[in-house]
Amino acid sequence: MSKIAGLRTAIYRVSSINAAKKWYATVFETLPYFDQPFYVGFQIGGFELGLQPEEVPVTDKKESVVAYWGVEDIHKEYDRFIESGAIEYEKPNEVGGDIIVARVKDPWGNIIGLIYNPHFKMGS
Repeated sequence: MSKIAGLRTAIYRVSSINAAKKWYATVFETLPYFDQPFYVGFQIGGFELGLQPEEVPVTDKKESVVAYWGVEDIHKEYDRFIESGAIEYEKPNEVGGDIIVARVKDPWGNIIGLIYNPHFKMGS
């Protein structure tokens, strides 16, 4: 049995935590459960999405790790993110086995992954 319990939190660093809080609440269609100037936390499908303020704003963020948020209709959600102010980064495309992925950038340059994976089942 693995001692690793699984992914718990994805954190996005932003230059304006108040503006980001409003934007993320809109696109993820939920209000934060934790809201402080140093951290804003949202509960998304059993996981945590966190926002932290940047001391020095960075808009050209490097792509080293991307968190993919599961969706049922990736084309609809991708379009909704774009309409809400996300920047197009990778349009939905099938990567094999009926799995479709897409990526957008939030207004602060963070990459947000979206994935439709009909084979993925939440573990315990």
